Order: sequence, then C-alpha cells, then structure tokens
Amino acid sequence: MLSSIHFLKIVVEIFSLNDYNASLLSKIFIKEGWSIKMNLYQELQLNQAMSKQVIRNAVSLKEKAHHIGIYFFKVILTMVFCVVFVTAYAKLFGDENSIVGVVVLLCVMGFRFVNTGLRTVHGIGAMCLIFLILAFGPRLANCGGLGFQLLTNVVCIFLLMILGCHNVIFFNQSTLVLGYLLLFGYDVVGEAYKMRLWAIFVGAILTIVVYYRNHRKKNYKRNIIDLLKEFRITSTRGKWQIAITIGCALMIFMASLLGFERPMWAGIATMSVIQPFHEDIKHRVSGRIWGNSIGSIIFIILYHVIPEKLYFTFGIIGGIGVGFSASYGWQAVFNSLGAMMIASEFLGMQGAIYYRILNNICGSLFGYLFFTFISHVIHKKYYT
Repeated sequence: MLSSIHFLKIVVEIFSLNDYNASLLSKIFIKEGWSIKMNLYQELQLNQAMSKQVIRNAVSLKEKAHHIGIYFFKVILTMVFCVVFVTAYAKLFGDENSIVGVVVLLCVMGFRFVNTGLRTVHGIGAMCLIFLILAFGPRLANCGGLGFQLLTNVVCIFLLMILGCHNVIFFNQSTLVLGYLLLFGYDVVGEAYKMRLWAIFVGAILTIVVYYRNHRKKNYKRNIIDLLKEFRITSTRGKWQIAITIGCALMIFMASLLGFERPMWAGIATMSVIQPFHEDIKHRVSGRIWGNSIGSIIFIILYHVIPEKLYFTFGIIGGIGVGFSASYGWQAVFNSLGAMMIASEFLGMQGAIYYRILNNICGSLFGYLFFTFISHVIHKKYYT
C-alpha cells in the first residue's frame, strides 16, 4: 500500500500537462505587449512562460525584483495548496484514494478557467457524465482481460474527448484523459473502491460548483447532442479526438501485452504528445524523451544523496522544478522524479528508471507514428 505522501508526488503532473493557461490568458495579457497593468491575483494566474516573459520585459531592477518575488510566491503557494488538498483527501477517503485528490484538483484548477463550450445546464450535465466515467470506467477496464480493457478504454476515453474536449485550444484532455489514466493506473477494490466512489462524488460537486460560479454568465447555444452532431472524423478536431482515443488505449494494450510495468506511463506519454496540429507533435516527442532521460540521471544522483527517510521530498523537488520550468522538456525532467520514486517502492531504483524511460520512449514515438498514420488514412479515404 502506498502512503499519501507518495501520491503527492503525482501532483506535479497538474501543472506540466495543462497548457490552456498559455493560450487562454495570453489573449488577455499579451494583447499590448504586456503593457496591461496586472494586479497580484492576475499575475498569479500566469503560467511559467508568461511569468518569465513579464520578468524579462520589466524596465527597472525594482520592477524585475517585484515580478520575480511574485513568481517565487506563486510556485510555493501552488505546492502548498496541492499538498494540503491531496493530504486532506487522503485523510477523508484513505491513502489509496489520494490519487482521487489529484484528479479532483486537476478538474477544479482546470475548469476555473475553461469550460465545455455548452449552455450552462448542459455543461453541468456533461460534468456529471464525465465524473460517472471517471468513477466506473477505470475500475471496469481493470476487471477483464486485455481485450476487454482495450475496448473499455476506447469507449471511456472517446466519451471524455467528446464531452469535454470540443474546444481544442483548452487542452482539456490534459485534465480529463490524464485523470482517467491516473485512476486506471492506481486502481483499488473492495472497501477502498467504495470510498473512491464517495471521493469522486465529492470531487464532482466541487468541480460543478466552481464551473457554475465561473461560467454561468457565458452565453453558449450548443447542447450535448450538438457535440455528437458536430463530430467529423475529417476535421482537425475529429482526427485529434480519434488519435488520442485509440492511440492511448492501444498503447496501454501493447505495453501490457509486452509485460511493461506501469503501462499507464506509456498511455500518458501518447496522450501528451498527440496535439491537434501535426507540427507541434515532434517538439513534444523530443522533449518527452530527453526530459525523462535527464530526469533519470537526476533521480539516480538524488536517490544516492538524499537519506531514505527524506525520499518523500522527491515530489516536492519535482513540483518546485516544474513550477520554474517554462518548456515542455524541462517539465518532463522534473515530472519524472516523483513518478520514479513511487515506482521504486516495488520496482527498485533500476526498474523504475528502466520502465520510465521505456514507457515514455515507446508512448511518445507511438503517439507520433499513430497520429501520422491516422491523418494519412483519413486523407486518403476522404480526399483522394
């Protein structure tokens, strides 16, 4: 059984994979070359790249020091909030369900800023369906053989992509599909699963309250049925949704078939590199591979330098590192620390490093090749 502190190490995934801040907030703050005056709260909402841009554009040492101070404060505040939130979830629902706290945190933090693009009532309905999938999908996928698991993952991930990932610039797959894969990878049974259902129910309420508060005044005409009507396999969005759906499920299936430990890692890597626009994928594949390779080297050094009783600090070190990393590659470096620390509990240091690198290389390359293949097949079928 993993203790709650181990699950805190997963928290760093929240801020490395959610890129919606960059696309959404940039429209607000970059319009005039960062000339818009921001208050403390607004500046705390910026992602790493945008915070560093603000610092670079400071015209005086005093102003630069001011923005650096806010940046440091934001990183520490984020880590403290995440640790407190996930620890509270562990206390309420058991250590085995700390991961649910991570997933709920993903949803609450994510849907503060973005929405589903639906009328408010239908958006709340979509949220209810999404949390039903998160509650029962991962457990169901773990109940049968690999074939049944593949089918279940395809259905669940596709529904998540349709219900919550209609607007591609919001990167909601980094919230919803990541959450699904984390729950799939940290499966529980018996009484722990009953507590997990309660944990997910509470998380659904929290997310819906935040969603309603922040998006109730937005005027959308689209309903849930329109999401299905607007699905087109030939569109950029449709290809992307299909690629993530089949790509993630198939990668997990193949990794499990080949006997990989932590096949969830391979699925997350595939999900992370598949982007709506093909030119973005190569950058992510490269960043994920070298990022995890360098992260493994840092992990070896820290593993031998840090006393065993302080191994829980791997997650904190990783979280702070991600907080100061603006590029995808460096975020992958620090993300790997906590993940390998958890895996080393039952795989040993060498096993954790080996499967971390193997899963991420295979998942990243497969994501690139699969998206290329899907695009080629669709183009050949519908445009030639």
